[in-house]
Amino acid sequence: MARKKPSDRKIESLKSRGCLHPHPERVKDPLFGQEGFFDPRDSVQVKYEMVRRARVDGVAVAACAATFGFSRPSFYQAQVALQRAGIQGLVPAKPGPRSAHKLSEEIVAHLEEHRSQSPGVTAADLAQMVQQRFGKKVHPRSVERALARRGKKRQQAVPAR
Repeated sequence: MARKKPSDRKIESLKSRGCLHPHPERVKDPLFGQEGFFDPRDSVQVKYEMVRRARVDGVAVAACAATFGFSRPSFYQAQVALQRAGIQGLVPAKPGPRSAHKLSEEIVAHLEEHRSQSPGVTAADLAQMVQQRFGKKVHPRSVERALARRGKKRQQAVPAR
């Protein structure tokens, strides 16, 4: 198996974290033109330096945004993110929902009740029932996970004897 070059590993790492600058060729700042510490492919580093250049060096926002390959709205978003959360605010959040947003407690309770009355019912059947009764299309695997989470919570609530 061939070993990957350090630059390949860095690109993969940046990409996996959502930090790969989509257009590193647009970064025209001289610091990023040299080999070394400043990497135009690292969007977190580029955004930090862009905001720093405007705040500390007093360069106009439009000029900073153009020099670092971003739009003015992107500059302002980076500035707010940096003020709110520091450098961590410049790291993109994972996309997608953060929780089981379709299966509310009410729906899961209904599923559990239905399953206790009909033990042979499948997750696919329950998912179909959710769509018919609540108007929400859910995947059978989501139903399984929601019921498993609820079962774990119930087990944790009961003290061991």
